[in-house]
Amino acid sequence: MSSVNLSLLVAMSAGLFSFLSPCVLPLFPSYLSFITGMSLEDFQGKSPQNRPKVILHSLLFILGFSIVFVSLGASFSALGSMLMQYQGLIRKLGGLLVIFFGLYITGVFKIPFLARYFQFQLQDKPAGYFGSLLVGFSFAIGWTPCVGPILGAILTLASTSGEVSRGMILLSAYSLGLGIPFFLSALAFNRFLRFFQQFRRYIQVVHVAGGVVLIVAGILLYTGYMTILNTYALQLTPEWLWKRL
Repeated sequence: MSSVNLSLLVAMSAGLFSFLSPCVLPLFPSYLSFITGMSLEDFQGKSPQNRPKVILHSLLFILGFSIVFVSLGASFSALGSMLMQYQGLIRKLGGLLVIFFGLYITGVFKIPFLARYFQFQLQDKPAGYFGSLLVGFSFAIGWTPCVGPILGAILTLASTSGEVSRGMILLSAYSLGLGIPFFLSALAFNRFLRFFQQFRRYIQVVHVAGGVVLIVAGILLYTGYMTILNTYALQLTPEWLWKRL
């Protein structure tokens, strides 16, 4: 697993940037209210009996989109491994594609197709906890102008990883980067509201910063320095830790 250390950091950061994006963060209260069936007033009321309900619905929602993302990661990395003899070309093309996604996110150019929404709309959430799992599936399958390019960049990294397990690990890291702040915000909703009030003025700046991270990752991937830096990262990682990765 030595060749995915730096890529894991990029993937988890991409998940965090996805959560903080203009397409997800402002809609977080609506998503949370939809999957739990609770009103925003219920969350602000801090009722202790609601905590187990919020935890279960949130975890199932996160599990739903994680299953889709990891499955996509396995598919893209399997495709890349089938074309192993072209790994050099795939790496360079993948680097260019990641740079392309990064430039798009930073706003260097606009592409109408990528700016369209392909979100599956669920007018009424399916009943029970299983419904939250299905909403998670819908969230992952839907294409948004913010999340889609970031996810596409991480899937491109997965296609260059050469092994299905590595692609799955990369998308698991992406899911964690997106899921952990979602879960913590659900548990501390009032703190999330205070954070959002202060953060929203910077939301576009952070989104652009995410694009810059992808541009840098794309350059490293294209030039082959991603592998070199991964090797250095492995040398600095305690043996007990990377054996568990």
